[in-house]
Amino acid sequence: MIKTLLLLFLALNIYAKDFVIASYNAENLFDLKKQNSEYKEFIPNTSSKWNQKNFNIKINNAVKVIKDINADIIALQEIENREVMQLLLKKLPEYKYSSFVKYSRSSIGLGFLSKIKIKNNRQIDVKFTNKIFRPILESTFELENKEFKIFNNHWPSKRIAESYRVKFAKKLQDRLSKLPRDYDYILVGDFNSNYDEDRSFKYNKKLNNTSGVTGINQVLNTTLGNKYITYDDVLKQKRKVHFNLWLDLPTSDRFSNKYRTQSNTPDNIILSPALLDTKNISYIHKSFKVFKPNYLYRNNKVLRWQMKGSRYNKVHVGAGYSDHLPIYAKFSTSKEKTNPIKEIKKNSKKDLNKISDLYTKMKLVEPAIIKDAVVIYKSKTGAIIKQKNDRAIYIYKHAQELKLGYKYTLQVNDIVDYNGLKEIDSFSVLEENTRFKNYKSLFINARKIDIFNSNNQNEIAFNLRGEIKKRKLYIDDSKSILNGKSIKIYAKNKNNLPKNNQTITFKSAHIAVYRGVPQILIHSSTDYKVGN
Repeated sequence: MIKTLLLLFLALNIYAKDFVIASYNAENLFDLKKQNSEYKEFIPNTSSKWNQKNFNIKINNAVKVIKDINADIIALQEIENREVMQLLLKKLPEYKYSSFVKYSRSSIGLGFLSKIKIKNNRQIDVKFTNKIFRPILESTFELENKEFKIFNNHWPSKRIAESYRVKFAKKLQDRLSKLPRDYDYILVGDFNSNYDEDRSFKYNKKLNNTSGVTGINQVLNTTLGNKYITYDDVLKQKRKVHFNLWLDLPTSDRFSNKYRTQSNTPDNIILSPALLDTKNISYIHKSFKVFKPNYLYRNNKVLRWQMKGSRYNKVHVGAGYSDHLPIYAKFSTSKEKTNPIKEIKKNSKKDLNKISDLYTKMKLVEPAIIKDAVVIYKSKTGAIIKQKNDRAIYIYKHAQELKLGYKYTLQVNDIVDYNGLKEIDSFSVLEENTRFKNYKSLFINARKIDIFNSNNQNEIAFNLRGEIKKRKLYIDDSKSILNGKSIKIYAKNKNNLPKNNQTITFKSAHIAVYRGVPQILIHSSTDYKVGN
């Protein structure tokens, strides 16, 4: 009997397959045929030097990226036409299937290259009276008699307001609502929206013409209320919600694009709940990654296709790749891997009692009990707490009753990632303990410790000295490992900012981060002293 069961198990898994799905915005992959829809700098054989030599470099660079990712299915954006797709297929013979869509008057389209059979395609039109963008490409794939869909998206850029992206999201959500609840589908592409778009855009008057509603969060339901959909609740919701795979990465790794060193996530892979259930195809937990070898990403820069000259007179240099990094994730048809949430919960049942544990969560399902939390810094309404031999975290508000230099046992009810900075959003005091007299011993010494390390966010640093130039501290301290480097400074109350060209020394510098960019958050002018 045991032998029979073993043979049956092996038979079921012989054909089980892990496979990779990727998404890559290749950034303006045009050919050398003039079609009167090209961007000016991609009109062939003009002063911009979009010529055979530069075309060969750009297409071969794209081929190198696609080969190195080695995905079974790759969604591509910013491809000019079917002829370019056919050329990619010729150079990448391992891909047997492809699909492509584009409006005739649009400059660029989008498509799939696939090693897995494409059964059929559908074009979802999203049209406007005054603008031309791209349709959404719905392709249906078949693997081991299992069917699934991938929706390739390229939403409008942030040159225009959020209402345009909301319309794309509504069209997509309308189509998704017609699919069975347990149907496996994946949303991929360049959404021109951060995974936390509702937090990053709400104060931008140019973008926010939707009263805070975003396509990617509120329409596609990757959030409910002001909380992200996570593994804890994705299968429990009655509404058609979605899980964004950016949540699988540490906050510091969440970027596929850098704008002025700021981390952005315009490219997304978003899952239907069915990809996390016990049927058919499943996402392999923690397999989501950004593809960033050093030929694509180096020294905190994405090595995009290079052009020189002015905005109106660009010339191709003949080097570089794209301003986007590819992203990818692994999936499986294996019966052993069809219940990732069960495995996740089995591995995460430990109690949350360290501040460092809070950094592993996007939200709390049950309160965390944090003992021996020392208040090492106080602002008017906030505080920073730290456990000895562990991390620090910021309490943004409602911390008036906490006393500087005292230990507490706290019940943390809610946490939030505010543009990359971890904060406690709701808490209650369970016990006030003894005074921790030497609380400043829990500060970090900026001469010896790298404050740019993401693990040091929310720490309070001392021995940080330099000159202020254009809202940056240029560190000038021969005894410091950071000598010669610079870091941004920010204060909600601009009156607390030091003046330009002043030399200052921080007595208590709150090490923060904004969308991947380290900064010092100044709460009071008493955080620093002016002069040598």
